[in-house]
Amino acid sequence: MRTTFLPYCRPTLDDDEIASVVATLRAGWLTSGPAVAEFEQAFARAAEVPHAIALNSCTAALHVALRAMGVGPGDDVVMPSLTFVAGAQCVLELGARPVFADIDPRTFSVSARTIEAALTERTRVVIAMPYAGRPLDIDAVVSLAHARGIRVLEDAAHAVGTLDRGRWAGARADAAAYSFYATKNLSTGEGGMLVTHDAVLAERARVLALHGMDRDAWKRYSATGSWRYDVREPGFKYNLADPLAALGLAGLERLDARQTRRAEIACIYTERIAALPGLQAQAEVDRDDDRMSWCMYALLVDPVRAGITRDTLVERLRDERIGASVHYIPTHRFSGYRALASTPLPMTEFVADRILSLPLYPGMSDDDVESVLDALERSVTPRAFALGGR
Repeated sequence: MRTTFLPYCRPTLDDDEIASVVATLRAGWLTSGPAVAEFEQAFARAAEVPHAIALNSCTAALHVALRAMGVGPGDDVVMPSLTFVAGAQCVLELGARPVFADIDPRTFSVSARTIEAALTERTRVVIAMPYAGRPLDIDAVVSLAHARGIRVLEDAAHAVGTLDRGRWAGARADAAAYSFYATKNLSTGEGGMLVTHDAVLAERARVLALHGMDRDAWKRYSATGSWRYDVREPGFKYNLADPLAALGLAGLERLDARQTRRAEIACIYTERIAALPGLQAQAEVDRDDDRMSWCMYALLVDPVRAGITRDTLVERLRDERIGASVHYIPTHRFSGYRALASTPLPMTEFVADRILSLPLYPGMSDDDVESVLDALERSVTPRAFALGGR
């Protein structure tokens, strides 16, 4: 057993990344400024899209994207329930209705098939999330939606490092919203990015993200700026600060190396977990030009074959000083959202009762990985079943 606690996630920061933030602080520009502009340009190049808008969260990116797509009262937005509550929250704030699509039990994501079953005459936008950064074949979703005049917004919170048929989230959909939260593959602590090919959508999203103003502080207060500005429409306070953008820029340069380490850890997990009874890992990619980001390592726990329930296994791992987690409690199960569960979601319900996330981050040592697997082996056994693990 471990002598120290292994957290579910620990941000990976090196001295150069810390120095980049310090340099930004010493430069004297704390709000959105030159580092934000540089981060946007670098991210747009990496994603191979022309427009990237840095924001203070993925939630903000989802919100302004939906607003810029014209979502409002009387509209439906189809999305998964097995995700963080932010997407449904944004839809409700715009006066529209979230409609939940079921998931594929192999991928834990919505698919073109499950989305099609959830479409209504009022559907304006589909939100598709590649769960844990596993590509979901966005081409099929886009083809389905665009044939019906529906726009597609990728919830790319897990997708920094994902390749779907060789391309980043947002390269084929109408837009994608990325997260740089503390647990993500590219982290600024808090932050997000909206990417799109649509110049009109990008311009409106950028204006909405800063109170509806047409000029941010950098354009007003720098040496070449002007104090004059217009407020085109009521907006929000969603801009990203320069020190966080500096952290994102430095992390983007290290992304490939950190993705390689994530994939190494996932490979070790998958090989050992395949031999354990009652544990089923998320299906890996189907095509050579796909790549999982491994933002999370998710598996299902069969309580009969494993001899232990998911909930008890989480506690057993914690007793072993390992911080496992659950992603997610489906949105429709929360008391504030239960009225939205208008259609059956059998696969979502099945997965939600069994899903478990193991620690996975680049800073984990091989010994850390082995300790997680050893704890699983001690917990998932016929003996655990006999002792009442169910």
